[in-house]
Amino acid sequence: MGGRGGYAASVTTDPPAFDGDFTARLDTLFAWRRDVRRFRPDPLDEAALRACLAAAHRAPSVGNSRPWRFVRVSDPARRGAVADSFAQCNAAAAARYDDARAAHYRALKLAGLREAPVHLAVFCDEATGTGLGLGRATMPETLAYSVVGAVQCLWLAARARGIGVGWVSILDPETVTAILDVPPHWRLVAYLCLGLPQEEHPDPELERHGWQQEDPRGAELYER
Repeated sequence: MGGRGGYAASVTTDPPAFDGDFTARLDTLFAWRRDVRRFRPDPLDEAALRACLAAAHRAPSVGNSRPWRFVRVSDPARRGAVADSFAQCNAAAAARYDDARAAHYRALKLAGLREAPVHLAVFCDEATGTGLGLGRATMPETLAYSVVGAVQCLWLAARARGIGVGWVSILDPETVTAILDVPPHWRLVAYLCLGLPQEEHPDPELERHGWQQEDPRGAELYER
């Protein structure tokens, strides 16, 4: 039987109940979701990786467009070329600082590209017709924001399975796109390293190594 407006009535189920123990453990998961740069060389379980990708696909997306495109980078030559791009961009970034700050910058470990067993490049398909443009006429950037939401879902699913994730942003997107030979309308949003962490820390690496302290404004709720 059709519903109002000609749409078929959907079947509903009772939503799950999340108790206090679950929400406390969820808060712990958020607290321990940290960017990982130091990986063990052990291969990842394929089923666990696929479960993380399935979690990513449950992310919200503007107009239900699901514009994320995940590319596993396994070819050693391509991985090496991405690592070379990082090295070039990292050197250029260090040159922006004065001598003392540049030395501090160079001492930081900002990527695990050489060690991580899995590389995932995450693109936004800017030419997707799925969703028919709904919700992004005035804010087209929400297409890329949807991809970021998928990355966060994957990240939390990975952390829950003991897998570390590192987001490498010190890359030239056009260079990486060319290295991976993907369609030109795919725009790089994230390059992720995944693997079992060498070490575990509840605090951000940049705070732990003295690069910066937390900006308290991020925890504020502004009222208007």
